[in-house]
Amino acid sequence: MDDFLVRALLAGVGVALLAGPLGSFVVWRRMAYFGDTLAHSALLGVTLGFLLDVSPMVGVVGVCVALALALVGLQERRTLATDTLLGILSHSALSLGLVVLAFLETLRVDLIAYLFGDILSVTVGDLVWIAGGGAVAMTGLAVLWRPLLAVTVDEDLARVEGLPVTALRLAFMLLIALVIAVSMKIVGILLITSLLIIPAATARRFATTPEGMAALASLLGAVAVGAGLSASLAWDLPAGPGVVVAALALFVASVAVPQRA
Repeated sequence: MDDFLVRALLAGVGVALLAGPLGSFVVWRRMAYFGDTLAHSALLGVTLGFLLDVSPMVGVVGVCVALALALVGLQERRTLATDTLLGILSHSALSLGLVVLAFLETLRVDLIAYLFGDILSVTVGDLVWIAGGGAVAMTGLAVLWRPLLAVTVDEDLARVEGLPVTALRLAFMLLIALVIAVSMKIVGILLITSLLIIPAATARRFATTPEGMAALASLLGAVAVGAGLSASLAWDLPAGPGVVVAALALFVASVAVPQRA
């Protein structure tokens, strides 16, 4: 197997392992639109990274963190519904990214690669970034797992029991921001949320425990990565979208399987 294929497979499986547990919480907490909002803001982070002459990954993390902080602050004020806030922040961040990119006249950027991913061009440096960011995200999620489950099951009861609900919500948003930053090169800005949601939604039909669903979602994501890369090589398809379509195929197949009583 060629080196670039090995790197692509390692990167894709690494991201799938991260996306499984976090995607499970996204499905449980019905935060798919929030994931889209952070993903759209990633383009602004990329362009600011080029503008400020820093790594685009650093720019993505910075913008996603700022957006998560802004969303939590606006939610606490309760002046607008959450879906309205997400709609404003999502499309504003994406549009601002395109505007900033227009001002960088001397910069030539492969916008399609950022929007839809370029997993076949993953470098050793990208693998290090995925491993490091993934380790931080998984450690944080392991520490917060039980409190996040309690907040997910009943937020009001969690408040009564003394859990810092707002802080937990913010911490979870920051974890998603980090995973989006490390995943961007695999499936792209517009498809990141799909890798979070589709394997988790597929796993939900068969899992009997939260931990089981998270593990199964990671496994299904890894299978989708392998299938998507294989299809890309066999039929000369774009690899990032191919991974998402493979995940979709697994979900459609799961729907045909009767659920256990």
